[in-house]
Amino acid sequence: MSVTAARGFVAAGGAVGIKAGGRLDVAVVATADGRPVPAAGVFTSNLAAAAPVQVSREHLRRAGGAASAVVLTSGNANAATGARGLDAARQLCSVVAAGVGSGPHQVLVCQTGLIGVPFPTEVLGNVPAVVERRQGGPDAGDAAARAIMTTDTVLKQAVAGPGLAGRSGGAAGQSGSGQSGSGRPAGSAGTSGASGTAGTPGWTVGGMAKGAAMLAPDMATMLAVLTTDAAVDPATLEAILAHAVGSTFNALTVDGCTSTNDTVLLLARGLAGPADPAALAGAAAEVCGSLARQMADDAEGATKTARIAVHGAATDAQAHRAARTVAESLLVKTSLNGADPYWGRVVSELGSAGVAFTMARTSVRYGGIAVCVGGEGAAHDAAAVAHHMAGRFVEIECDLGMGGGRAAVLTTDLGHGYIDENRTTS
Repeated sequence: MSVTAARGFVAAGGAVGIKAGGRLDVAVVATADGRPVPAAGVFTSNLAAAAPVQVSREHLRRAGGAASAVVLTSGNANAATGARGLDAARQLCSVVAAGVGSGPHQVLVCQTGLIGVPFPTEVLGNVPAVVERRQGGPDAGDAAARAIMTTDTVLKQAVAGPGLAGRSGGAAGQSGSGQSGSGRPAGSAGTSGASGTAGTPGWTVGGMAKGAAMLAPDMATMLAVLTTDAAVDPATLEAILAHAVGSTFNALTVDGCTSTNDTVLLLARGLAGPADPAALAGAAAEVCGSLARQMADDAEGATKTARIAVHGAATDAQAHRAARTVAESLLVKTSLNGADPYWGRVVSELGSAGVAFTMARTSVRYGGIAVCVGGEGAAHDAAAVAHHMAGRFVEIECDLGMGGGRAAVLTTDLGHGYIDENRTTS
């Protein structure tokens, strides 16, 4: 399970009529007793930020970095909807707050779907029934993760932390099955939340996400909610989340497009007691990293996931810029789609990335096999490279020979499926 893996959290997913055909379109993640707990958020850098982003920022400020629940809707982004959109997002928070027993400003909101379409407020009357169904356990976590899907084809969930010891599973994240680790229920609505996993040693971080396109560094269209039963103050929690996002979601690019709605939230219930901040940061990064990889693997139209690693840059920042330039190159992405190790396109992008660069110091490897050394083609095992390129995951390593800076960016190929999905409004 994911967001319900941490003790003291419950979840639900349901259909309220935003999407046609009775498909799930609302998810709720809340503390089991409705009490506000330390919370942190990282939001899109897009200046056209959607109403839910604006409202969640406002609520975190008003509540002093605390929240009792998160409500997420899919099928309508509530972006570019003006004052009506802000009012709709606030109404949604109020409805959920009434159900969990908290103040409206203690509820955070995430929304995803089409931009520029007014949110259908007539569905708000159907939300309380979903809120009432919240409970602990893997089924509730799965339902919530499914309800936030748009063009996603699989659930995206992950868990990590020492609290997994003694449970079946325990690996961080696995897409497709919707079962990322397992455990006992994390409590049900109206309980203290200490039931079910009480007595399990250590703390846990769980998370769920959605995202298959409009994915770019500086937040990717993605939503993610993480929970932990570790005890941590809001300021430390904010630093932990910023660190986790920086090396994972902000190192993911599918199409170079930064969404209006991107949001990552982390809530800490505290039932497992204090955690070492460094260890908690590592677990949060592990969960975010798993979710980011699942997004890349499920990206619209993608047939390959690729990791572009750059080292030998003058600085880490320059390494990230170079890796991102290669990762977002349409020529490199189409080469990936065609399983063509055309390293000339990679070198060309490195040279135009605006970082310290000398051709004679540059090397490129595909799957660990050097195809370019010192800025020139190198003799190599072509069959081995072809075998690597034929796989689902491709690794491209670039050495700039300019210093100790290093970074890596996760990306995908560009195929016909992406164009088919996005050539009309979607």
